[in-house]
Amino acid sequence: MREIFYNAFLPLCSSLSLRRIHALGRALGSLMWAALPGRRKETTERIRDRLGLDERRARELAKASFRESACSFLELFHARQMDYRFLDERLEYENPELFVRMCTSLRPIVGVTGHLGSWELLGGILKCFTSKTDCQVVVRLPKDRAMADLLMYMRTQSRIRVLPHREAATEALGQLRRGGLSAFLVDHNCRHAEAVFLPFLGETAAVNKGPAILALRAKAEVWPFFLVRLPEGRFRAVTLPCLDTETLEGSRAERIERICRFYTEAVEEMVLRYPEQWFWMHRRWKTRP
Repeated sequence: MREIFYNAFLPLCSSLSLRRIHALGRALGSLMWAALPGRRKETTERIRDRLGLDERRARELAKASFRESACSFLELFHARQMDYRFLDERLEYENPELFVRMCTSLRPIVGVTGHLGSWELLGGILKCFTSKTDCQVVVRLPKDRAMADLLMYMRTQSRIRVLPHREAATEALGQLRRGGLSAFLVDHNCRHAEAVFLPFLGETAAVNKGPAILALRAKAEVWPFFLVRLPEGRFRAVTLPCLDTETLEGSRAERIERICRFYTEAVEEMVLRYPEQWFWMHRRWKTRP
C-alpha cells in the first residue's frame, strides 16, 4: 500500500515548480509543528540549550526549522531538474575561488555537508560543475523499503551514484583512490562503535569517523560544501577551505580525530550562521560517550 502511495506521490510532486514546492513545504512544516507537540517541545529546548537563547526566540527558531526542514525534504522532488540554466539564474557563490578549486581538483575528494539548507539539491551542482566523471553520494536510508527505493531513485542522476552507507566503504575507497569524489552528510548521530566523541554546539556528540577513515586512507582533500536557501527561490553555495589529509601528522587515531573535528566544526559554523535552516528535530546528541 505504501509503495502505491509513493508511486502516486512521485509524479505529483515532481511536476510542481520550486515555488510551489517551497509553499507546500512551509505548509507541511506548520502542520508538523501543530501536530507533533512532543517534537515541538524537544526541538525548542534543544535550540534554547545549544544556542543559549531565551524561550521565545528558541520557539521562533524551532518553528522556522520545522518549515525549512520540510522544504529541504520536498526539494528532493526537484533535484533531477537541476541544470546549468537553473544554476545560472538562481545560484550565487560565497568564496567562488574555493568553489573553482574544489570542482577542478585532480586529487581524491571527500565532500562533507550537513542537513542544512537545500542539501537534497547539492547533487545537481556536483553533476554540473565537478571535473570528476563519476561522483558518489553516501546516504542513510530509512527502514521502509518502498521509501528507500523512492529516495534512491530521486537522488540518482547522471554522474551521481547513491550508495547506502552500510555498504559504501569498499566501493567509496576504490572510487577515491581512482581520484574520484565521495560526498557524505556528517551531522548524523551514530552508533558508539562508529563514533569519535567531540564537542558540537557546546555538547559532546557522536561524530561518524567513517568519512575521516576513508579520506585518510585515500589521501584525499576534505571539502565542506553547503547550499543555503535564500528568499525568492534563490540559493547560496558556500564552499569552506579544505583540509589536505596528506599534510596531517601524528598517530592514525590522532589524524582521524583531526579530520572528524574539522568537518564537525565546519557544520557547527554553518549552523550558527543559519540556525533556522538546520534539521534540529534530529536527535543529534542521542549516543553518549
